[in-house]
This record gives sequence, structure tokens and C-alpha cells, in this order.
Amino acid sequence: MKNVIILHNPVDDSSKEDEIDVLEQAVLIENALSELGFGSHRASFGLSSEIILDMAHYQPDTIVFNLVETVNGSGKYSYMAPSILELFGIPFTGSSASAIFTTTDKVICKTLLLFHQIATPVWANKLSELVPEKYYIVKPVAEDGSVGIEDDMITQGNQIIEIPNGFFAEEYIHGREFNISIIGGKAKYEVLPPAEMCFSNDYYENKPRILGYKAKWDESSPEYQNTTRNFKFEDRDNALLESLKEVAGKCWEIFGLNGYARVDIRVDNENVPQVIEINANPCISPTSGFVAACEVAGMNRTEIINRIIKEAK
Repeated sequence: MKNVIILHNPVDDSSKEDEIDVLEQAVLIENALSELGFGSHRASFGLSSEIILDMAHYQPDTIVFNLVETVNGSGKYSYMAPSILELFGIPFTGSSASAIFTTTDKVICKTLLLFHQIATPVWANKLSELVPEKYYIVKPVAEDGSVGIEDDMITQGNQIIEIPNGFFAEEYIHGREFNISIIGGKAKYEVLPPAEMCFSNDYYENKPRILGYKAKWDESSPEYQNTTRNFKFEDRDNALLESLKEVAGKCWEIFGLNGYARVDIRVDNENVPQVIEINANPCISPTSGFVAACEVAGMNRTEIINRIIKEAK
């Protein structure tokens, strides 16, 4: 029987909601692995010699299910877990270290997107690069899960007085937002049904429509309660949905993604899809958008994990 190590970032009493979520992912994976006949146990990853040496002694039939989203509290270093797994030749789920590195750093990601002629909102690293009349959101360069993002951070270019180190300013697209999940291998993959994140007109009438930290993680907040995920569309959206799936598929190929991923896209007033983020290691908790998309496509949770495990490299 093959053994699967569910590798995740450490969680303790001081961990935030986006970090604690990894435990719900671990439970879903454990239940699916049990049904599939795999043995499994959890291990936390950090930059200590003890943990790295433990990895060097993993058994030859070991597969690692990589859930590491932060290292030392920062998403910037999430690529280190797959880097060390690759160094020791240990098969693991999801994308390679290079794919996680280039998608986690949003400025590198956006630069590569433009090189491949995929639209992404314009951005700036310096105040001198801002267009005074445009609206921007100042975002962390290398964090996922809307960490550090709230709707009151949307400001006109001429009102931004600082872009802190580790942040960048991205143009705010006041349009529709979609999440497109993908599952499969590098060469053969399936783009799952797109989901639209819908913002209540009553609550968001005079507010920026963004998925900030509260909208994603604070269930008691009005931001969370007034944001819903929708998979049902009118026929008039068919061409747009196909365009979104095509863009997501191109992102998968360009960045060499594997296993599973999610592409977040804003659609501007001209109906042009603009990629705002590629998540090469998205959340797969029971309530996540990725799992929801898989279920809409007809997969149960055990099938989801089985397909991801089969692509472990």
C-alpha cells in the first residue's frame, strides 16, 4: 500500500483563518485517500534542518500531497517545499517549484502573461508610473487568499502616497469576476465550469466589488454574506464563458501547471478577460471554489483526490 504524506504549513493558536483552512483540506484528503486504499499521515513543513532531513528519509513508495501555502508565515516562500521535494526526487502533487514561484510572484506572473499576449490589469511599482485618474488597489506581491486586501484600499492614482516594499499597485477593474478551475496533467487537462463571484447590488452599490480578506474568510462579515458563487448563466454569456476557459487553458500551458489550479479573471466593460491571479496551489477545502467546480463537473471528492494523486510527479 502506498503511503501519502499530507505536507502543510504549521498551524497554531495564532494562525489566521486562511492558514487554519489547510486543516479542512487535510481532512478531505485523508477521507478520500482512505477510500482509495492509501495510508496517510500529516507533516508540517518549515525551514528547519530537522524537517528537511526527515524528507530525505521518506520511503521510496511515498507520495507527498503538497498543501504548503506559506513558509515562515509568508506565501513568498511557498515554492521552497516543492523545491526540496524535487531535490530529493520525491513525487508530489500539484505544480513544480518553478511554476509555483512564477505564479506566486504576481509581478513576474503578470510580466509573463503580457509576454504571451494575455491581458492583465496594468500595474505599477513606482508612484511615477501611476496614472492620476485611474483607480488602483495596492496589493502584496506574493500572497494568496486575499491576504492584505480590503476594499477600502482602492484609491485614485493621484491619492496614493506610497507603494510599500513587497507591494504593487494594480488597476482596479470594476467588472465581473470569474474563477476558472483546472484539473489534470501538463499535457492533458480539463478546464472546469467557470464560476462567477457575484456581489449583492444592495451592499456593493457604492463599494468596490472585490474579494477582500473578509469576503473570503470572515463568515460573520457583511462582505462574506453579500458575496456568492454562481455556476448558472444565461445563453448570452456562452461566448464569454468559452473565452474564459480558453484563457485559463493558455495559462495552464504557459506556466507548466500540473494537478490542479485556479485562474481568477476580471472582465472589463469591453468584455475583455483580464487575468488577475493564477493560483498553482489553490484551496481544496470542502467549501472551496475548486471543489465546487469539480462537483458541478460531476466529480465527487474521492474522484477529485484520485485524479490529483495520479498526476503526482
